[in-house]
Amino acid sequence: MNPILNISAYKFVPLPDAAELRTALLDRALALQLKGTILLAEEGINLFLAGTGEAVRSFVTQLQTDERFADIEPKESWSAKQPFRKMLVKVKREIIRMNHPTIRPAAGRAPAVTAATVKRWLDQGHDDAGRPVVTLDTRNAFEVDHGTFANAIDWRIDKFTEFPQALQDHKAELADKTVVSFCTGGIRCEKAAIYMRDAGLAHVYQLEGGILKYFEETGGAHYQGGCFVFDEREALGTDLSAINDLRVGFP
Repeated sequence: MNPILNISAYKFVPLPDAAELRTALLDRALALQLKGTILLAEEGINLFLAGTGEAVRSFVTQLQTDERFADIEPKESWSAKQPFRKMLVKVKREIIRMNHPTIRPAAGRAPAVTAATVKRWLDQGHDDAGRPVVTLDTRNAFEVDHGTFANAIDWRIDKFTEFPQALQDHKAELADKTVVSFCTGGIRCEKAAIYMRDAGLAHVYQLEGGILKYFEETGGAHYQGGCFVFDEREALGTDLSAINDLRVGFP
């Protein structure tokens, strides 16, 4: 069994004490010998951590004692070796940068759709109201190149801050369709779906839990290739294992 537990999680929740949290979370992670990255901002938390199963789950349990994070549910995968070099906790302006401060998921999410529902819609070729369904990849072009849903819309953006302009350029193509926005773990979908709703698209959903949750719950049906991840594993297959695990880890 692979001994290293990898988790990713995020939550949009007001954190006016982000700077103070940084010190506490870093100390806790280091004490548990974890490695990875935690991003904090006034808008929430985004984390990627790896270590022994016991240590990672201890960190999550402690995190959940803060009522703001009580319902956080990390996505899990396992690897043979530690995929991170160090432990970093950073305070940023946004946990996922879009440069649109009016887009605040903590104030109200766009509707989400489960992995099972997306699979069913793709199986049948339309949603439950009979509208054609399209999947919209909100990730950067180099991530998409590792794998994506069959026939997914890919606007070849180089960074997420380009998404709003890309939508304005292509908005007419999405009219009268059900749009399922997706990304690695769900964080970009949160903002993208709200932005599209605000732009006047009526039938927009975010894939709950992103690609990784979709792999976990459906086995990756309708998905081609792997899912890029921001650590030394580089990409995960539909079974949530590193596609090239021999490259993972450090001497």
